[in-house]
Amino acid sequence: MSLDILIFGAHADDAEIGMAGTIAKHTAAGLKVGVCDLTRAEMSSNGTVERRTEEAEQASRVLGLSCRSNLGLPDRGLYITPEHVQAVTAEIRRHSPRLVFAPYWEDRHPDHIMCSKLVQEAVFNAKLRNYMPDMPAVQVEATYFYFINDIGPTDLIVDITEHYEQKEASLRCYRSQFEQGEGIVSTPLNQGYIERVRARDSLLGQRSLIPLAEGFAVQTPYVVTQFGV
Repeated sequence: MSLDILIFGAHADDAEIGMAGTIAKHTAAGLKVGVCDLTRAEMSSNGTVERRTEEAEQASRVLGLSCRSNLGLPDRGLYITPEHVQAVTAEIRRHSPRLVFAPYWEDRHPDHIMCSKLVQEAVFNAKLRNYMPDMPAVQVEATYFYFINDIGPTDLIVDITEHYEQKEASLRCYRSQFEQGEGIVSTPLNQGYIERVRARDSLLGQRSLIPLAEGFAVQTPYVVTQFGV
């Protein structure tokens, strides 16, 4: 399936934390948006692989995703290896997206950092005709980076005020990660994390008088056709 936007995350819920509002805004506008989770999050302190898969499916329905896939790469075992780069590259070539999103390259979780690096490698390789020549080469128009745990220099923001209920609804699908209860291990995710995400999104929009916004970074200059239009 060809997509307008393909988003990569190391684990299910990464994309929702960073850009669920942006996803909802674009699916509502009729764009085809997909998410690819690199791992099954089998090292999570809470929740089983089966439960996290169900939660990801629920969140996908809330956001109106066209597709969601999981590469099944090892949780806490992501590295820049030929096999891992090829797996991500193949996903890009399968969907031929115009835009690709990945986690910001600095974050407290090593898997988020490695996911960012793998996607950058794969976006570059996807356009090379002689790399994995059994699949047609794909030229991605632009790559953007979303924030998960740690905020960095923000190059652009998206007003997601009208879609924030969908963002929070998608996050609350991941009950195994964000809710407390008997037998649940205490982690940063179930200590008011959703509320802190909202506070971050509120702060990001503050300078532009936007109630709620998601921020993104780029590694190449952001191009506009004309200022003031």
